Amino acid sequence: MAKTGKIGVLLVNLGTPDSTKTADVRKYLREFLMDGRVIDIPWFSRWMLVNLIIAPFRAPKSAHEYQKLWTDRGSPLLFHTQDLEQKLAEKLDSSSYEVAIGMRYQSPSIQSGLEKLQKANVSKIIVLPLFPQYASATNGSVIDRVMEIVREWQIIPEMSFISNFIEHPLFIKAWVEMGQEMIKKADYDYYIFSYHGLPERQIMKGAVDHYCQLGACCNKYHSKNQFCYRAQCYQTTRLLAEKMNLPEEKVKTCFQSRLGNDPWVRPYTEDVIKELAAQGAKKVLAFSPAFVADCLETTVEVGEEYKEVFMELGGEQWDLVPSLNSNDTWVSCVEDLVVSHS
Repeated sequence: MAKTGKIGVLLVNLGTPDSTKTADVRKYLREFLMDGRVIDIPWFSRWMLVNLIIAPFRAPKSAHEYQKLWTDRGSPLLFHTQDLEQKLAEKLDSSSYEVAIGMRYQSPSIQSGLEKLQKANVSKIIVLPLFPQYASATNGSVIDRVMEIVREWQIIPEMSFISNFIEHPLFIKAWVEMGQEMIKKADYDYYIFSYHGLPERQIMKGAVDHYCQLGACCNKYHSKNQFCYRAQCYQTTRLLAEKMNLPEEKVKTCFQSRLGNDPWVRPYTEDVIKELAAQGAKKVLAFSPAFVADCLETTVEVGEEYKEVFMELGGEQWDLVPSLNSNDTWVSCVEDLVVSHS
C-alpha cells in the first residue's frame, strides 16, 4: 500500500452511444471500428470500410437494436458500470483510494477518468479493463489508450494493469451464483457459453512458438496459451461448468458477433444452435461470460436474437443468465483485484 498518496483505480468498459439516435450510434461505431486493434487492417482501408460501408449502413439498424436495450437510466452498460464504481468506492477505504470510470469509446472517456485521478494527486494508478479474457481488441486497446494519454503527463505515477481475471475465485463464484439461480427454473438439455468473437488472424498474431492451432490446443490452459483469447474462453467455461456440476456432454463453448467475411474463431454460436436443435434439444440456458455488464451483445443478441433462432428451429425454452452487473460477489472480486495490486 502506498504511504505517500491515494491509489487511483480506473475501471474501463467498452462504451456506448450517447443515445439511440442514428447520428449518435454512427459516431460511436466510427470511433469503435476505427481502432486499429479492433479492425486490424491498414488505416486507409479501415477508413474506407468504416466510413463508407459499415457506419452509414449499419448505424440505422444498430440504433433500432439499442432502442430495445435502453431504459429510463439510459444504456445498461453505462449505468451498471456506474453502479459498480459506486459500490467499489463504498467498499474501499476512501482515505486510501480514488475510483473513476472510463469508456474506451465515447463518454465518459478514459481521459476524463484519468484526469479525475490526476487531480486527486494519486501516487499510483491501477487500470482494470472490465473484460475477463484478454484480447488485443479489448484489454490491449484500453492499455494502449491509457499509455497514449499518460505519456503526455509531466508526472507519470506508478501504473499497474490487470490484463485478465478469468481464474479469480470470486469472478467464478459470482457467475456460479447467477447461473444456479437460473438452473432452478428448468431441467435444461444444454448449457451454451457464448463469447464475443475475434478474427482468427488476431489470435494467430499473438501465438507463442506457433503453438496455436485454433483447436484442441485450447483444451488445456497453460503458459503457452495464457494470453490466447480462445483458450481463456474455454478455460472460463471449464471452471464455471465444474463449479456448477454441469455434465461435460451438455456444455458448449461458442463465439458470437461476427463481422465481415474473414474467418473468426469457431465454433460460431449460430452453428451450435442449429446443431443442438437438430439433435432435438428443447431447453437451453445461455451464458455470456465475456461481458460483466448487460449490453447489446448479451440482452439483445444472445437473449433475443438467438432465442428467436432456436425457437424457429423447434426449441421450447431459451434463457439467458444475466451479466454480473453490480452483483455483490462481483464487487468483492473487483475489490480483491484492486487490493492485491495495490
